[in-house]
Amino acid sequence: MLDRRTRRAGVGKTPHERLIFHVDMDAFFASVEVMCRPKLRGLPVIVCGKPTTRSVVAAASYPARKYGIRSGMSTVEAFNLCPHAVPVEGNPGQYIYVSLELLRIYKEFSTIVEPYSIDEAFIEMTGTEWTWDNCEEGARQIKECMRERFPDLTASIGVGPNKLIAKMCSGFQKPDGVSIVRPGEFTKVFGDLPVSKIWGVGNKTAVALSLMGVTRIHELAEFPVAMLRRRFGIVGEILHMMAAGRDDTPVTPYYEGMPVKSMGHEHTLPADTWDIAEAEKVLLRLSDQVARRMRKKEYLGNVISMRLRFSDFESVGRQKKIEFYTDEERVIYRVARDLMHRHWKQGRSIRLVGVHCSGLVKIPDVMQIDLFGQSEEDAHRKLLAVVDSIRDKYGEHAITRARLVSHDARIWGAPRRVSEPRFQRMSVGTVDPTAGMGWSPMSRWHDASGNVDNKPLNSSISTSPFDMLRWQDQDDRGRSGGS
Repeated sequence: MLDRRTRRAGVGKTPHERLIFHVDMDAFFASVEVMCRPKLRGLPVIVCGKPTTRSVVAAASYPARKYGIRSGMSTVEAFNLCPHAVPVEGNPGQYIYVSLELLRIYKEFSTIVEPYSIDEAFIEMTGTEWTWDNCEEGARQIKECMRERFPDLTASIGVGPNKLIAKMCSGFQKPDGVSIVRPGEFTKVFGDLPVSKIWGVGNKTAVALSLMGVTRIHELAEFPVAMLRRRFGIVGEILHMMAAGRDDTPVTPYYEGMPVKSMGHEHTLPADTWDIAEAEKVLLRLSDQVARRMRKKEYLGNVISMRLRFSDFESVGRQKKIEFYTDEERVIYRVARDLMHRHWKQGRSIRLVGVHCSGLVKIPDVMQIDLFGQSEEDAHRKLLAVVDSIRDKYGEHAITRARLVSHDARIWGAPRRVSEPRFQRMSVGTVDPTAGMGWSPMSRWHDASGNVDNKPLNSSISTSPFDMLRWQDQDDRGRSGGS
């Protein structure tokens, strides 16, 4: 393994010297479920919540994608496209375990590994034994190591001179492909593609660019940067650089960590509601969860965001910056509720409610400014500490507001822990008791509840990918007897 002193080998290098891999797992959640339940192999599997409640598709296997099913789609729409799709309740613990094992493989090739998400990672190969001459072989070796550990999982790997290009080309040959874009080839490979293919450019930005006569990536690269800056501000300059394939962003090693920018929760209601009071109760529960996470991680925030999705799937999101930092649910709720009332039009049914808090700072960093500038009573702070300790010991639903008692049972179902999952090893699902009884979505549903850890979360455990990898390093050193 490489010495960590080489971890910044890519910084300051020219594009001809840098070598970045982007590993993107194929249909990750669905593939893990198939690996744990081989009888699902070849079937159109969709990973979602309980089929007895409304939920969205978290992942779809490639047989399911042939019917047009995609992540983010409602399960109702998915079953309309493929009535014989097999719904599987997601099991985050399994995905975390597999993700950690995959990251362990990446660390065998380079010490500079940045987990971008649970199923993606950047690997800085600059300064390692892998060069532009043998980079394809290196990618194939990573895939071979994956197959030896997890035979049912495949990955698509993009190779480029920076993170932008590596990320964009990893989607070229899905699934199970290797795509390489060498220095100087960006315009040749990507130039004629729509601007929406640039990593991070969404539909709204693409529409705004099209109104300026820019529809292709090469057109954006040739467009006057001054006009882009006038229309989009600093983002316009960034767009121009990206369209030319320029990106100096370093690969951040997992052991250095990444700053937390926001914390939030969203919830899809069991049924659309026209009752704003019902939506307020969901907002209160979500605000409580967000504030609890912030206190657990010792963060304060001063930007509160509210998000609504209506029955026609149109969404509205608004945010407000307050004058002080907070980690209290009543402050978050009050601001989010005001935003909700301001932007909800009577007669529109609500499907989803969300709340986020950003502008985060660590408590020690803000103590010198004014830790509790909101002048909260000491008694309420003590109450919050007691509530948190009870939930740490007995679970999230051990204590709740009286206003939410009946509401929690109806919206969230049976009491269950809603905080971050603990580490757990893979295991197969429960036996399908209705096998052979004739087809229905429920008869083919694979319940993951038997594998869910319902014990209260140990406050020392974090599911941040950077924290998990640091924990993995400590575990490896402990097994090897190192310091």
